[in-house]
Amino acid sequence: MVKKELTDKEIIEYISDVWQVLDEGQKDFLNHQFTIQRYKKNETIYCEEETPEYMMCLLSGKVKIYKDGVGGRSQIIRMIKPVEYFGYRAYFAQENYVTAAAAVEPSVICMIPMTAITRLVSENNRLAMFFIRQLSIDLGVADARTVNLTQKHIRGRLAESLLFLKDSYGLEEDQSTLSIYLSREDLANLSNMTTSNAIRTLSNFANEKLIAIDGRKIKLIDEEKLKKISKIG
Repeated sequence: MVKKELTDKEIIEYISDVWQVLDEGQKDFLNHQFTIQRYKKNETIYCEEETPEYMMCLLSGKVKIYKDGVGGRSQIIRMIKPVEYFGYRAYFAQENYVTAAAAVEPSVICMIPMTAITRLVSENNRLAMFFIRQLSIDLGVADARTVNLTQKHIRGRLAESLLFLKDSYGLEEDQSTLSIYLSREDLANLSNMTTSNAIRTLSNFANEKLIAIDGRKIKLIDEEKLKKISKIG
């Protein structure tokens, strides 16, 4: 790891929601703890069963949190966008990672030792509440996705995934093209379906003029119809 490849001011800006609840002494302590790690596209950030050591804050890029299932098939649990925190739940739970993380595209991550975080949490109730709130939000999202991915049909699941990616990462300048280019396999893993089903359903959506496909680029043409398909499942 390379120490402080970004300036202190940039780091403070990126992690301001944590920074704002700290006093000056705690800010100075944290400022001497973090490191910056750069990951290449598809590079693994951590693996299942590894011992958690860091809280991670994605500064730029995109990261997927996933878990290998039956027959080696993966399920994408979460997609991380700037500026979100991840990798700390397992430490608080006193267990090894039950998921893995990998960079979807070149990514820069701020790494803060969990030993430093636990020291700050013990000193600062507002920081403790920050983590309680974040974990509660993540649990709510996970609960909703569990229901959607198990009860919706294939079309509903894929439509929901496309809308989820739009809400998470936004659109390009044309205000139609998703600002993330997932492989068909990753899109299938996000939608809890086989890659062949994802390819077939994407093709059907394109034939119905709901989307347009150009390689990994997906343009949303009829977002309202996609919302209806997602809603009815």
